[in-house]
Amino acid sequence: QVQLVESGGGLVQAGGSLRLSCAASGSILRLNAMGWYRQAPGKQRELVAGITSGGTTNYKDSVKGRFTITRDNAKNTVYLQMNSLNPEDTAVYYCNAAGVAGTVLSYRYFEVWGQGTLVTVSS
Repeated sequence: QVQLVESGGGLVQAGGSLRLSCAASGSILRLNAMGWYRQAPGKQRELVAGITSGGTTNYKDSVKGRFTITRDNAKNTVYLQMNSLNPEDTAVYYCNAAGVAGTVLSYRYFEVWGQGTLVTVSS
């Protein structure tokens, strides 16, 4: 079974920075796309940033130039560096990963979510 463990959330003042980490563990054969989503109170979950196994990235327009997503394939870990944070970035941030798990002879495709980490930006 594949699991994601997130860390790095917390309380920060407007203009500050945070770095989120998400480590995948389990019988992973291959990790494909990984991404960060967020859900603010009363709002739907939305994609913040995504990254393919080859390193191609995409971002929500409102975070372009402020957030950077990277991954370490050797560690099965994805990061989200968040700079110039503002109160509108306050949300629970979730990591998402898709790939292949199991063994070469018995494999399955998976998509999993992390438990979420709260980011609060004060004005």
